[in-house]
Amino acid sequence: MNAAATQVGPPDPQVRAEADARLAGLATPPGALGRLGELGAWVAATQGVVPPRELTDVRLVIFAGDHGVAAHGVSAYPPAITGAMVRTFVAGRAGVSALAAAHGVAVRVLDLGVDDDLEGVPDDVRRHKVRRGSGAIHLEDALTPEETRAALAAGERVAHEEIAAGAQLLLTGDMGIGNTTPAAALIAAGLGLPASEVTGRGTGVDDEGLRRKQEVIDQALRRAGDRVDDPVETLTALGSADLAATVGFLVAAARAGVPVLLDGVISVACALTADRLAPGAVAWFAAGHRSTEPAQSLALDKMGLEPLLDLGMRLGEGSGAVAAVPVVRSAVALIRDVALLAEIAP
Repeated sequence: MNAAATQVGPPDPQVRAEADARLAGLATPPGALGRLGELGAWVAATQGVVPPRELTDVRLVIFAGDHGVAAHGVSAYPPAITGAMVRTFVAGRAGVSALAAAHGVAVRVLDLGVDDDLEGVPDDVRRHKVRRGSGAIHLEDALTPEETRAALAAGERVAHEEIAAGAQLLLTGDMGIGNTTPAAALIAAGLGLPASEVTGRGTGVDDEGLRRKQEVIDQALRRAGDRVDDPVETLTALGSADLAATVGFLVAAARAGVPVLLDGVISVACALTADRLAPGAVAWFAAGHRSTEPAQSLALDKMGLEPLLDLGMRLGEGSGAVAAVPVVRSAVALIRDVALLAEIAP
């Protein structure tokens, strides 16, 4: 992937105007569909056709990796859980697996940086692996520059694979104990905010854990210095292999003109970074839900995205995005199948 920032054009403005006109002409009171109407028009613009096509092929990719900060008191769970959860995704028994099965969403999990060889796990899960674990960002860079480039390229390849296989809507998910710490650091770097404003409880750390997590993020930001002015260097200093791959995935989807439904703080941190790397990419993203992490809301506000759901979820995995898929499908159904007032008026 070219590290230079390149502008991404928005969904077709002419088609969006046509979709808005169709919305205004439906046999419903003006504005009665609220955000569902706006969402349906956005989907039509991303597809380049009015009315939009039904969303029959929706795909979630979960990028998994371990984080060196997990050994420094920032998480309520041990790092070994990451590998165990990858196996649980493969078995189709995770929280997001149940939601995906209920809503017809295909799930793919990939090991980018799990600190485990994952023996016995299918080769497809492991073939994009960049390294075992990422550096503890308050003490060292998360990645080498070469690893950052490899992770970005891996995410880009995966996006192209999913799109070539027919994906109409992509979702991003995550798995990695400690991953809300680098995600919050990426958002702090992207928005120029201090650690005190972006640090949340992640998997549920206590007050001491929250204080420690804030210290780690603050130290990481000081260590990175003015490197945070560059999105790729930010990923090298403060990210991880799985987060960098997610950024590559998001940029590639936007450049290919395929919409993405974002999940929680990990997904949104990567979206913010993707928009820094490819300005305009955010026009291809919608926010699935609002998580309990303060950094996520700050980044969503910056990008001008309003979440579709607000259920107090903080599971990760892509679960909030999957839970929002029926809302997107509802929006498409309304703009497709409701009669036009002109068709029924006497």
